[in-house]
Amino acid sequence: MMMNTASSKKAESRPRQGLIDLVFSWSIADVLNKDLYKGKVKEIPKTFSSTADYMNSFIYPLIEETHADLLSSMTNLPGAPMREILDVTISKDFKPPKALLYDITLTRLGEKENGNDKYEPEVGDLIVLTDVRPRCIDDLNRPKRSYLIALVRKAPDENEKEKRKRASDEFLDALQILSSQPIVFDESAADKDKKREKLFAVYLTNLTTNIRIWKALNSELEGGNMNIIKQVLQTDSADGENCTLCSIEVNDSVISKSREVIRPFKLDESQEDAVMRCIATRECNHRNTVKLIWGPPGTGKTKTAASLLFALLGLKCRTLGCAPTNIAVLGVTARFMSLVMNDLQYDTYGLGDIVLFGNGKRMKIDDHEDLFDVFLKFRVSCLVRCFAPLSGWKGMTELMIRLLEDPEGQYNLYLSKVKNDDENHDSEDEADDEQQDGGNGKSSGNQRKKNEINDFKGMKKKGIWKKFIVQILKENKKKKASSQVKCDKGKENGNRKGEAADKCHIPWTFEEFFTKRFNSISKKIIFCFTSLYTHLPTSFISLEVVKVMLKVPGLLQTVGTLLQSVPVTNEDLREVHNGIEGEGTRMRIYNELRMARTECLQLLKFIRETFDVPALTEHYDILSFEYDVRSFCLKNACLIFCTVSSSAKLHTEGKAPLEMLVIDEAAQLKECESAIPLQLFGLRHAILIGDEKQLPAMVQSEICEKAEFGRSLFERQVLLGKGKHLLKVQYRMHPSISLFPNKEFYDNQIMDGPNVKEKTYERHFLKGTMFGPYSFINVSHGVEQFHNSHSRKNMVEVAVVAEILASLFKEYVTRRQRVRVGVISPYKAQVFAIQKKLGKTYSTDVDSEFSVNVRSVDGFQGGEEDVIIISTVRCNVNGAVGFLSNHQRANVALTRARNCLWILGNGPTLINSGSVWKKLVMDAKARDCFYNAIDDRNLAQAITGVEGNLVVAMTWPVNPIPNADTTTLPHDDDDDMNQSLASQLAALNLRNEPGSSTASFR
Repeated sequence: MMMNTASSKKAESRPRQGLIDLVFSWSIADVLNKDLYKGKVKEIPKTFSSTADYMNSFIYPLIEETHADLLSSMTNLPGAPMREILDVTISKDFKPPKALLYDITLTRLGEKENGNDKYEPEVGDLIVLTDVRPRCIDDLNRPKRSYLIALVRKAPDENEKEKRKRASDEFLDALQILSSQPIVFDESAADKDKKREKLFAVYLTNLTTNIRIWKALNSELEGGNMNIIKQVLQTDSADGENCTLCSIEVNDSVISKSREVIRPFKLDESQEDAVMRCIATRECNHRNTVKLIWGPPGTGKTKTAASLLFALLGLKCRTLGCAPTNIAVLGVTARFMSLVMNDLQYDTYGLGDIVLFGNGKRMKIDDHEDLFDVFLKFRVSCLVRCFAPLSGWKGMTELMIRLLEDPEGQYNLYLSKVKNDDENHDSEDEADDEQQDGGNGKSSGNQRKKNEINDFKGMKKKGIWKKFIVQILKENKKKKASSQVKCDKGKENGNRKGEAADKCHIPWTFEEFFTKRFNSISKKIIFCFTSLYTHLPTSFISLEVVKVMLKVPGLLQTVGTLLQSVPVTNEDLREVHNGIEGEGTRMRIYNELRMARTECLQLLKFIRETFDVPALTEHYDILSFEYDVRSFCLKNACLIFCTVSSSAKLHTEGKAPLEMLVIDEAAQLKECESAIPLQLFGLRHAILIGDEKQLPAMVQSEICEKAEFGRSLFERQVLLGKGKHLLKVQYRMHPSISLFPNKEFYDNQIMDGPNVKEKTYERHFLKGTMFGPYSFINVSHGVEQFHNSHSRKNMVEVAVVAEILASLFKEYVTRRQRVRVGVISPYKAQVFAIQKKLGKTYSTDVDSEFSVNVRSVDGFQGGEEDVIIISTVRCNVNGAVGFLSNHQRANVALTRARNCLWILGNGPTLINSGSVWKKLVMDAKARDCFYNAIDDRNLAQAITGVEGNLVVAMTWPVNPIPNADTTTLPHDDDDDMNQSLASQLAALNLRNEPGSSTASFR
């Protein structure tokens, strides 16, 4: 059957291979060919004819971006992280010719201190296998071993690494890799007389996000929901607010309730209106919508997003809140949690409806203790312990009921166990646990393993799992026998150690048994009850049960305190049980103990009879059980936080319908990446919060950049004329700072908040008008130089920055006025130069009283500081400023400061540029905010100190790497890199003084 022409063209418009197959097919020559896909990458249009056309438009740009990323990694090969490979074996899943799967073992992490032997593998890493430590790309194509790359399919997860770390284990990393070619084994390696051939795994890049995007573009995600995708293809400008089919009365009722819910957050009118419009959208069941909330700098995007999510949680609307980066996700989650924690009425009950998940290490979750209770990894570990059949909540509740009802019977059982020589330290032996735990309820590494096995004693066991249990039981017997030997030796020696050891054979007295057993079980019950009402979704644990659980810890503490007040024998407890009346302090305590015991028993029995944990499938091992608990938490959460890329996991784990998607910082997200969450099962509405006037997502490939690959869905919708709701009030910048960006980028639509208008908001950190809230400081004697990365730096501006910081620190020491400073430059080389100049002089910790953070403009997006110093670097007669002229980059740089913004630059250069920076300099002059650096004595001295080195600095090569591949350069490279040395010299206004052989400044 013949295909028609149109169908044939569509079939040929995209590659048949998968992304990994394509990457594996590239030779070194292909990787180094910057034009490999130049002819195939087309500009991504603003409108599309169909969903297939939409998806296809991103395929080749994604391939080219992957190619450019790999090319960049190859050029930085000498400094790439690597580890030596100790062993390579064929995996059990090995199925040629495609599934070339191998198991490899790496050397211990940090075993060799050779600088870059610090590679920690993760799933999705693309690595190159080589028999030498590569110093250049040519080392990968030596005759001995051809070019071979691989994808890490399996690697030690965070839990495994953490367990080994706690056990102080030096461990080898075992990985499963998918190889691009068969690995040829050296047959002579078996000969012990011959030295084993060395093999290294060198990290190139991580392809996880690109693989997820590829699956989304190829409709390989299990969500399969195209409703929102179809909506974003619409070209009409209507935002779908008023649905004629929706009941006005229902909408008004829901909106009124939601307005009351968010009233305590004191949103301004534009913020509250944005939230209410989104709530009204959620109530529409007749169509799918995409809404845009436009949040210029300082207007409270994150606060608005958090308030919206809080309102949606109150409506039990199942929602996904995400953002492009871990930092952004943590930011909106932390802001949301601050609202939630102030609203909780019953301790932490309700947090089980909220989940944050992701890679804890990359998130640096350990620095965010306020988010632990909603972090999925922590939640799963708590619930697994609670759900354990014997040592979980149910087993501990039953043990406590028995102990309080029949303490004498429980003591007799304990005595019979002590006498039993074949005792296997079963998990029900709480007394034995108490001894090994040291009375603190915490287990050592081996004890923890034993407890985990005993917890699953009632489950099905077979195969390796059963053998593992037998092995552990044997180890426990050996330890007991060893302990017996030590005790016997101690007795023979008759020393103190022996006397102490001999006590291990003496059973506890009734008082010791009851007290220790009670304390041990109490700790576990309190942990379990707290974990259950904190981590279970509210749909699985009622408020009635929670109120009872909240009473139990206090009662247990009361009983424990009373037990410590008087010695307790079995006769005493019998009196407590029977309620014998009497006088005196002792009998009063007994009566109080009896009442507390009775009430405690009633509550525990109520919980035992009315509450039960969710039914989870039985498993052969604890890892599978953990996976089921994780899936349960995701499936039943009402509100989920993660990165946009990580939302791919929701297509498979805990799959359940979602109603709403809220993306914060949506304008920083490639449109093709947003296709991952937009296809989630059940999704009906999407809310995009962002600002297209700020920087978009970073794109490595120049070809992709020209094709608009970095453009966001948010920006494309704006270009189509879709309505966006503007947040109109900014609360960050002093009015002197906000004046220019408001006029230049936002058509004066933004108002200054009442807080920034207060007189107290104007802070003077340094004396003199030059260092007021807003100033342009003209550095006329600067020289721009090329760094070896082809980025630019200006050492005169570096000196000026250092001097200003020194003055700020001196004033801080005198006044003790807390200040956070940010130093921004568009050029990486300038950032590195400033960091090198400062060294470790100042703290970078934002919680310290005086902190200094130096970053690129791109790296500072989303940040803010009290004082911002901008180093523009450029200084030439041509007025060439390259990518500095980018409006979005300028907007970000100029809107990070709260109280003071000081801009360093060469006035004539920026004026001659004809860019936004010309407008800025002219505006500064018109507002009397233009100052010359040399008019300040300290700055003039700093500049003079650099001048002596300038002539030497002028000898740098204009293009230090001939025929360099400019596609691999950082994003701060400009189109005027071959500017002549003559123009550089002219920019300095240098002249030769009579009798002098060197140039000097006027």
